[in-house]
Amino acid sequence: MSHDDARHAADDALYKKIALRLIPFMMVLYLVAFLDRVNVSFAALTMNAELGLSASVYGWGAGIFFLGYFLFEVPSNLILERVGARVWIARIMITWGLVSAGMAFVQGPTSFYVLRFLLGVAEAGFLPGMILYLTYWFPQERLARFVGLFMMAVPIASAVGAPLSSLLLQTHGFLGLSGWQWLFILEGLPACALGLAVLAWLPDGPASARWLSDAERDVVAKNLAADRARSPHRLHAALGPALADGRVWLLGLAYFGIVVGLYGVGMWLPQLIKALGYGIEEVGLLVAVPYAISAVAMLLWGRRSDRRAERVMHVALPTMLSAAGLLAAVLLPPNLWSIAALGVATVGIYATLGPFWGLPPQFLERTAAAGGIALINSVGNLGGFLGPTLVGWSMSLTGSAHAGLVAVTACLAASVAAVLVTGRRLRLPGQAAVAGAGP
Repeated sequence: MSHDDARHAADDALYKKIALRLIPFMMVLYLVAFLDRVNVSFAALTMNAELGLSASVYGWGAGIFFLGYFLFEVPSNLILERVGARVWIARIMITWGLVSAGMAFVQGPTSFYVLRFLLGVAEAGFLPGMILYLTYWFPQERLARFVGLFMMAVPIASAVGAPLSSLLLQTHGFLGLSGWQWLFILEGLPACALGLAVLAWLPDGPASARWLSDAERDVVAKNLAADRARSPHRLHAALGPALADGRVWLLGLAYFGIVVGLYGVGMWLPQLIKALGYGIEEVGLLVAVPYAISAVAMLLWGRRSDRRAERVMHVALPTMLSAAGLLAAVLLPPNLWSIAALGVATVGIYATLGPFWGLPPQFLERTAAAGGIALINSVGNLGGFLGPTLVGWSMSLTGSAHAGLVAVTACLAASVAAVLVTGRRLRLPGQAAVAGAGP
């Protein structure tokens, strides 16, 4: 075995050790985060009728989470970069767990809006903080697969959470509470316990990881330094230039369209399936299928993106697939085939995530990465407000989701355009066919 082969084998073993220590735990954290964010879509199956919430009220409340998220995202991630991931992620989880459980005591539209907004405030900074945290450990050539692996928690949360939430709805009347109230309580409180576990398990970075040797820490640091040195374009380290960089805003626009699709479909999928005449348990099982497929697609597509050292088309192509799936769902009659088309759209959306979050570290590091990644995520997550609202508006005005889904498709098309323009402004390895001159 040559010296280079031996070094690569040693690096593979080291990063496998790091991934096994961090990624499963981080996946559990994100699984609970996403479950607490979207479990309202299942609670709505009984909560809306019990509280008299209309489709438009529900759509607005489902989306208002993202306004709170948007306002506090960048400050939260800058605090994380200053005080360390361990303490700040623990704070985020404990506060969002308490607010999520408090959703059980919603009385009407006003309290629904307020608690959903506060949930967004509490959770702000979690995802960009986790993405930033992964850049402390993994170089570019390995980043997309591990981001994709971490973010597999999202479709897994939906695949597991769908049947779980449908079962919890069956607890209606236990101790005088409705099933949707138990759903919020029993899915919210684990976040508080996991927040305490973060303090014991999650180091701030390689330098404070006691389970790494000094030599292993040196390898991680040298690989990250070599990664920065190989970058074919200027890396931003300061916050101001990063936030003024057009590529950050283009990626924010691209992520906006992706998130419009993610939540525009996800927040309404249980109700769209139920409208076809399926019972709550059947809805749970049918919703789980596309999310289970999405988890596998995320892992495989992220690995392919790393192997090809290519990001832009690995974002654009599945986004196009998602748009095609939504158009098919609009054109097909309301039956299982239209639901399958929504499933295809779901798989496409989730496949984008690993390669997408491999793009910002191409030109951002340190404080710039903390602020830039948070800005991209906060702008993008405004799509989480627009997506459910568009579909809710469509349902209220026309009795059909079609107009809303067409609008979501247009947002996905805008995402494709923004990603391709970003590609022309980045000189990425293996991206000669797409990238043009740098900024």
